[in-house]
Order: sequence, then structure tokens, then C-alpha cells
Amino acid sequence: MVDSGRRVIAHLDCDSFYASVELLRRPELRGRPVIVAGNGPRAVVTTASYEARRFGVHSAMPASRARRLCPHGVFIAPDFAAYREKSRELWGLVRERLPCPMQLVSLDEAYLDVSALKHPLAQLRALVAELRERTGINVSVGVGPSRLVAKTASDWRKPACFAVLSREQACEVFASSPPRILQGIGPKTAGRLQELGIETVAQLREADEARLAAVFGPRLGRWLVRRAHFEDDSPVEAERIAKSRSAEITFDADVSELSILEETICRLADEVCAGLRRRGSGGRTVAIKLRYDDWTTVTRSRTIAEPTDDAVRIRGLALALLREHPPPRPVRLVGVRVASLLEMAGSGCAAQLQLAL
Repeated sequence: MVDSGRRVIAHLDCDSFYASVELLRRPELRGRPVIVAGNGPRAVVTTASYEARRFGVHSAMPASRARRLCPHGVFIAPDFAAYREKSRELWGLVRERLPCPMQLVSLDEAYLDVSALKHPLAQLRALVAELRERTGINVSVGVGPSRLVAKTASDWRKPACFAVLSREQACEVFASSPPRILQGIGPKTAGRLQELGIETVAQLREADEARLAAVFGPRLGRWLVRRAHFEDDSPVEAERIAKSRSAEITFDADVSELSILEETICRLADEVCAGLRRRGSGGRTVAIKLRYDDWTTVTRSRTIAEPTDDAVRIRGLALALLREHPPPRPVRLVGVRVASLLEMAGSGCAAQLQLAL
């Protein structure tokens, strides 16, 4: 039961979204291992159906390795225009049905602050059923007092998960799970924790903070302990008008290969540019964001004379920033942002429009 006096956060995550969109167009492939990936020598897996994941295939994996792991898989080239269209349909319906703050973090997942809704669980269940019926997409839902609990809960029993947990229940349910299940703890950090003899969330929760600080630094050491206690007060940041547009992705596994980072940056740049064109905007500043395996986050940017929404130019600027500042550590998150937005000539849209992803 939800305590009406506490914050109630829901995390909605589309199950194997890109593959699900492809299966809606190719229903004869249902039940087969479907892998959405490019065809080039540097292509990476965008997503994989749950049948393919049983072979060890996951997003951000080189497509060549996915073919070796799952030689009988059905490989489909990504169609991001179709994914964006389905995403707009799905989240537009969510906005219509639930009048609450929503933070869209990617095409296929969002956080909702449903604290003010009457009977939020019933409304969320009805929403999931309607989304399945009207869009054909299954959505997993996690509900809790924080984004961390909600996110962890939604991943708990995928696909088609609907889990409601308090912070205390999350501590109990995931006590024996590896720290890797906690959002923000990647394989490198998990490996270093294992070297310290910390192999479960419960062990991390009981770990000596001073010992962790000696290995990870005071800030990260303290953060790790709070994470293991499922303590998180980060807000759901509702969409708002601003002066930039961005897109980012967190990899399933930390990435060191420059070719994978380059391919991902190109894809994110295309996604950002599509949004700019829909709103008649162009930007003068192009930036990339990198978060390393130790949780260090850096940004690099470059400003040009005139605003642009040209994907080729923005891709080129973003790639140049990456190549000029190659990451010294494995990367867990990468993002592309276009800022200093202005209305492009000939557009009837208002100037400086932005939809923060």
C-alpha cells in the first residue's frame, strides 16, 4: 500500500523497446531472437529481444560478437524514425492519462512523480494495460519512495514487471543481489568492490565507509553506502522550456572501444537533430558528455558562429570533441547536447524551444 504522506515515484520502462517496435511490424518473428544492430564493421547492438539475451547478447555489444553468440538471430537495421514516432505516441498517451510531473530520460523510459494522484497504483495498472492495447508495447513499472527504488524495482522481474517496494523492502529484497543492480554502479566499480570482499548489497550496506573512501575517494565512498541503503532524494525533473536539447544513453556494460563511442555519438546526434528540426530550432553550441566507470563526469563543447540543425555538421563537431579528448577510462554514459537554441529561418515555431530529454 502507498503511504499518502510520502513521495511516490514510478519508473516506466518499455520492455526491449526497439525490438518490440520491430516485432509490431514483423509479427512473424515473435519468439525468435531478434537483434537490432547496424551492418557496418563498427556497428553495435542497439537492443535485443529477450530470446536473444539468453545467448548473452546485450546493447552496446559489437554486432560482430552478437553474431558469434547468436548465429541464428534475426538481425534488423535500426529505424530510429519509427522508434521516435512510437515513443511520441506512447509518452503522449501517458501525459494524457496521468496529470503529474514526468521526466523522460530516453525514448523508452521515464520517471513519474505520482505522489499527488489519488489511487496511483490503480491508475498505473490501468495505464499499462491501455498502453499495451493501444501501442502494442509492454511497459514494466517500478514504484517506490525514490527514483532509485523505482528504477531497481522495474528491472526486478522484467519483462511485464509491476513492483511496489518501500526503501526498507528494497533493502531486504535485494540484500543478496550483487551491487551491480544499483543504478550508477558499473562493472568496474563492482569489480573493485569484489576485490574488497563486497559481493552483495547487504555487504556494501555494512561496509566501513572509511575503507571505501580510501579506495574510491570520500564522495564516492559515501555515495556507495547511501546507494546500498537505497537512499536517494533526486527529484523528478519535469520537462521545461530551456535553451538546449540533449540525448544520452547509459551502457549495459562500460565501453572502452572508441568505435562504439563514435557510433553511439552519431546516433544521439541524429536523435537531437530530429528534435531540433521538429521544433524549427537550431543551436550554436555542440557538447558531449562522458561519465566514466568511476562516476567522474566531464563535458566538452564547441560554439560556432551560426545556429544549425544539420545532422552532418553536428555529428562532425561531436565526433571531433570525442577524438580531441579521448576518454582515459571506460565510459558508462555518453550524451550529446546542442545549446544556445534559436529559431531557424523560415520556421513558424517560437524561438529557443527545447525539450530536455
